[in-house]
Amino acid sequence: MRTISMKRFELRQLLFFFAALSAMVIVKEIPLSDSVRHAGEAVLTRGGQASLSVLIFALILWMTEAIPFHITGLLSIVILTLFHVDTYGEIVKAGFGNDTVTFFIGVLILSAFITTSGLGKRIGVWILSKTGNATANIVFGFVITGTLLSMWITNMAVAAMLMPLAVAILEEEGIEKLKSNFGRALLIACAWGSIIGGIATPSGAGPNALAIGFIREMAGIEITFGQWMLYGVPAALLMAPVAWLVLMLFFKPEMKHLAKTKEDLTQEYRELPPMGREEKVTLVLFALTVSLWLGTPLLKQWLGIAIPISMPVLFTSCLFFIPKVSRISWKEIEPKISWSGIILIVSGISLGMMLYTSGAARWLSVVLLSGIGTLPTFMMVFVIVFIISLLKIIFSSNTVTATIIIPIMIELAVSLGLPVLSIALPASLVASLAFILVTSSPTNVIPYSAGYFSIADFAKSGLLMTLFGSIILSGVVFLLGSITGIY
Repeated sequence: MRTISMKRFELRQLLFFFAALSAMVIVKEIPLSDSVRHAGEAVLTRGGQASLSVLIFALILWMTEAIPFHITGLLSIVILTLFHVDTYGEIVKAGFGNDTVTFFIGVLILSAFITTSGLGKRIGVWILSKTGNATANIVFGFVITGTLLSMWITNMAVAAMLMPLAVAILEEEGIEKLKSNFGRALLIACAWGSIIGGIATPSGAGPNALAIGFIREMAGIEITFGQWMLYGVPAALLMAPVAWLVLMLFFKPEMKHLAKTKEDLTQEYRELPPMGREEKVTLVLFALTVSLWLGTPLLKQWLGIAIPISMPVLFTSCLFFIPKVSRISWKEIEPKISWSGIILIVSGISLGMMLYTSGAARWLSVVLLSGIGTLPTFMMVFVIVFIISLLKIIFSSNTVTATIIIPIMIELAVSLGLPVLSIALPASLVASLAFILVTSSPTNVIPYSAGYFSIADFAKSGLLMTLFGSIILSGVVFLLGSITGIY
């Protein structure tokens, strides 16, 4: 029976693959009239049409997961070359030669040390010592902690730290999977807190650095760590308590308190052994990374060189491996780094840059979204944020969303004669939010894998959170953008 099921699955995936190939060939070869190719000043060239055909091919494979996400990205690079969109060297250089790659590697190394050293577990026990044994407070504590941690560590790593702690609490209470509102709320809190904090800083989520890279390469605008935080931090801090309220609305815990008393939880924290050498080293280098990120403008003046956001974390992640600094070896860290995520990001940059350089992104932006330029400013921002949030249902990946949407939004701003950041900034901030589909981000998949909530549980609460999150993010961007001169 299992063999038959597997064969059916493989056959379905093969059909999806051939459907993607067929769609690509059709889009590439279909004859287009001049009226279709010309949308205002935007022109869809043959190279642009070829880029679109590869985008359709990748989209179908990304949505159906017929082959792994990152392999789809690599295959797209080869096809772009075969279709003469650009030379292979230039296509690879656009993605693999981008400093976003080193930024992502550095952040993943830092995250791996935080979990491996035991510092992450210590933080988790400290949370419970502060929240006490009231279940509603514990859920709130997980949302807030996830938000604060994922400002600095990738949201996926934060979810991986919080999930085991949440499961340990539920197992100790004897709570059954899929039968407890407290279980649902607590595990979804692990995902939502991590996702929300991910928008606060460039290091919080992969799509953030991807978006910054596109804005720099396509529009020549450098967004510093502090500039991103100006918008991201207030939005995240406002969203976190709203997320808790939504969870309490949908999944009010059936029990008010844990069996353990608040004193027991406090005692558990006090009984932790003193902070070990590896935890201290990790804490110091983590603090150094944050300090360098925030002090980049001063360092730039002092050293007289440009310091991209990838440079500080690449430097500090290397310090871990200098003799006598840390005893944790590269072999222990390497398996915890998401190499498939790195491949997806760099291949996504290549595809996104080809959409831009071929003119396809500009043509798409005019055809699909030119009407938003007539909306009042706040409504324009809200429509951008809300539409991109809903597009996650189609794209099924935050990185894929950023790869496709950000180049289109940059070109939309250019075609409408608006400041690039007025459209690209809200689009960049929302690219890593994913409240509706579990599959939109590994950050959601990690808590889901514990088995305490269903996909339907996540989606029904996520729809309302998406609406509230869109209103909050739009309000923050519009208000602060008005003050800073973007609008």
